[in-house]
Amino acid sequence: MRVNTSLKEIAHILRKAKSVAIFSHVRPDGDAYGSSMALSRALTALGIKNCVCIESDVPSNLAFVEGLREVCKKPPFDADVYVAVDCADDSRLGELAYTFRAASRKYPTINVDHHVSNPRYAKYNYVRECAANCLNIYTLITYMDVAIDKEMAEYLLMGILTDSGNFSHDDVCEETLSTAAKLVAAGADICQYQYQLFKSQPRERAALYADVMGKIRYYFDDRFAAIVISQEQMKKHNANYGMTEGFVDFPLNVDSVEMAAALLEMRKGQYKISLRSKHYADVNQIAGVYGGGGHVRAAGCMLHGDLEEILDRLSYTVSQYLR
Repeated sequence: MRVNTSLKEIAHILRKAKSVAIFSHVRPDGDAYGSSMALSRALTALGIKNCVCIESDVPSNLAFVEGLREVCKKPPFDADVYVAVDCADDSRLGELAYTFRAASRKYPTINVDHHVSNPRYAKYNYVRECAANCLNIYTLITYMDVAIDKEMAEYLLMGILTDSGNFSHDDVCEETLSTAAKLVAAGADICQYQYQLFKSQPRERAALYADVMGKIRYYFDDRFAAIVISQEQMKKHNANYGMTEGFVDFPLNVDSVEMAAALLEMRKGQYKISLRSKHYADVNQIAGVYGGGGHVRAAGCMLHGDLEEILDRLSYTVSQYLR
């Protein structure tokens, strides 16, 4: 039986646990790591054995964050509670989805998320749409009666900064800013994190960025813009996937553009699609057409096939959501 529950109830379940396994989605971002690591640190403060498990390697843009190298690919022990954080669907856990689903037959499973497309896949579900899942985790930790220390504050602030686009997205509200202020008061170095997340870059990324942005494609009177990041370009500039974080935001900054897409070639015939919108277009619905999801202004999916055919399909779908 799957139920929607409160963060107070989830805090009660976690405080009673002897061991907890925390999972998050493949190709993790700052909110995935921030949610996972902050919750892990809170459990450790309570003396509860725990681990953080994420299938993917740490992306290069987050390599500066201490502690992420300790994340496991799979649980090193059998836990009695399993938690998925910042994961819109359990399939996005990758191979860990099988572990999570198997655990749900014997143990409590918990889903704490902020994606509007979340289908409530755990036994206990708390899904609240907000600027970052770290806002939900911050509240959960307070209900666990754990004091926020500097390291925990920096994990949480990382998630808020990355998912809010450095406080630039339209779901940023008083809660977003007031929580960030509390985290800074707890010792988080906001200047360092803003620099590392949004400004610092190796020369290879700068070269890849210039190459990609020089080939922006425009559609529908420049209301839709698309960029393609090919394997050939990645090899040419000795770049990695972590360096492409934030690329989709640049074409969205063009005045006429309402919607932007980044097509990242994962392997021949497979593209990871990142979608963003500015004012009114619901990119969660567009991603949903292709089995993906996310938020109203930020979503993603995976598409397979020839690049030009994919662009034709995607642009047609986008046209249905442009005024």
